[in-house]
Amino acid sequence: MRISINVTDFSWPGGPTALAPALAEVVGAADAAGVDTVWVGDHLLQADPTCTPDEPVLEAYTTLGYLAARTEHVRIGTMVTGVTYRPPALLVKAVTTLDVLSGGRAWLGLGAGYREDEAYAMGLTMPPAVERVERLEETLRLAQQMWAGDTGAFDGRHFTLDYPVCSPQPVQRPRPAVLVGGVGDGPMLRLAAQYADACNFFDVPDGGLTLRRELDVLADHCASAGRPFWEVEKTVTARMELGEPAESVAERCESFAEFGIEHVVFVAVGPWSVEAVEAVGEAVPVVAQIKPNSEVGVW
Repeated sequence: MRISINVTDFSWPGGPTALAPALAEVVGAADAAGVDTVWVGDHLLQADPTCTPDEPVLEAYTTLGYLAARTEHVRIGTMVTGVTYRPPALLVKAVTTLDVLSGGRAWLGLGAGYREDEAYAMGLTMPPAVERVERLEETLRLAQQMWAGDTGAFDGRHFTLDYPVCSPQPVQRPRPAVLVGGVGDGPMLRLAAQYADACNFFDVPDGGLTLRRELDVLADHCASAGRPFWEVEKTVTARMELGEPAESVAERCESFAEFGIEHVVFVAVGPWSVEAVEAVGEAVPVVAQIKPNSEVGVW
């Protein structure tokens, strides 16, 4: 199993000038501790449910560029970019640039988008859900084409590109890892099964009923796509409690492993502290020995 952290709350004390050093300390601790990935949310308004919309939030890809320069080992990506936030070629170019400048550590994290209040407040596009899923699929197809070096015209229902060149190509070959998030329904899980290297679920406090059901749906979509279930990495986002020790972190990861989860992404209550990251880091070698249940979703 792997452990990641998701930085969603940027309300470190000290105002704007304190954000860069505080963030650098946290990601530096994650890099040193063997954390797999540092994720950031992709919003223009604060979206963490423990925050208010006017609390600080940093633009995702500018932040990831900063993280790339401050780290050497951790992978970096968004959890996740709403597909309507950026034109698809611009997004693919941004992730490719991040991959090149980080030495091959970028993820493409994608979702259909859901924050209507943010869209209306900030002038972002928010089409109906069906159209957003269609746009997501076209963006995934376009990323595949651009990372394959295919500069032929792309003619989709929502996006048309005459010459989608991607130069330089990513360092990761054949391409950066792709994660599809927000997978609470069939269409999203279908896209994860068809296009993604990983998908993200949420830690719903119902004894694992939702997680089991969604994993079963993902397995069915993998079967329909002719793809082995094990090829899609199963990740889950969970909230880390204040002061939670490494032992508890490892125990929770072990409980997720029983459902077949392979990668746990922790979100802090409040802004991440170095001490909280170090607690996650202490759990890394223990969690690395945990073997997820390989019987879940087998076909």
